[in-house]
Amino acid sequence: MIPQDFESWKICIEKQCMIPLTVQFAKARLAVYSQKELPETRRFIARYGEGHHQRILRWFGQIANQLHSHS
Repeated sequence: MIPQDFESWKICIEKQCMIPLTVQFAKARLAVYSQKELPETRRFIARYGEGHHQRILRWFGQIANQLHSHS
């Protein structure tokens, strides 16, 4: 199941995938997923759809901004 909201997605990434959502990680993902011409981004969109691609761009942006503002 593809998470449809920020909190579910965050739990999925941090608890199930065991990936810490750091500012650095969020920025790295944004750098890739912001460029639709990259093969990795094209594969992501082909697999999960454009709607989810737009959501994760927002969510990674939220993580980067939220964590950055607390640093």
